[in-house]
Amino acid sequence: MSAGRRFTVQGTNSAFTCAHCGAEVAPLRNGSVRNHCPHCLHSLHVDVLPGDRASTCHGLLVPVAVEQSGKKGWVLVHRCARCGHVGRNRAALDDPAQPDDWDALIALSARPPV
Repeated sequence: MSAGRRFTVQGTNSAFTCAHCGAEVAPLRNGSVRNHCPHCLHSLHVDVLPGDRASTCHGLLVPVAVEQSGKKGWVLVHRCARCGHVGRNRAALDDPAQPDDWDALIALSARPPV
């Protein structure tokens, strides 16, 4: 892992049940941290800085847009339904066991910008 990569915190890449759709979500296998459901693309507002699990909000992060980044590829934009926080997370299309749903990503990209 590179020194500049501060978001992979020990113990944060673990399985969870999606708070939005109830899907069972497996940890990523590509060395990163899964932070959203690969089925509905929702997440929880648990971080202040990526991977720190220091947020006390714990609101539902709703996917509101998708962006294309030359460095990171597809990036999901989430807005917290509780506090309004907006965050960006790299899509996990390359996970061999449970990649993000391509159709859900395309449907999100077709929405008008927020």
